[in-house]
Amino acid sequence: MATVLIYSTPSCPWCHKAKEYLTSKNIPFTDYNVAEDQPKAEEMIHKSGQMGVPVIDFDGEIIIGFDKPKIDQLLKI
Repeated sequence: MATVLIYSTPSCPWCHKAKEYLTSKNIPFTDYNVAEDQPKAEEMIHKSGQMGVPVIDFDGEIIIGFDKPKIDQLLKI
């Protein structure tokens, strides 16, 4: 099973959609609230070069935003 990390904020609607989608596909993930966790925010920026959320780390493959086709490709759906 892939390791999936989501860097998100509570007020981000696309973050909620991404998490709901992964949950619907029974994909476990670890969620980091970068609004409150500065070290994880810095980690997200280092990995993605982005300050916007969501950023999804799918076994080292970085997805910026809720990119459903890219998620499906990585899940091999």
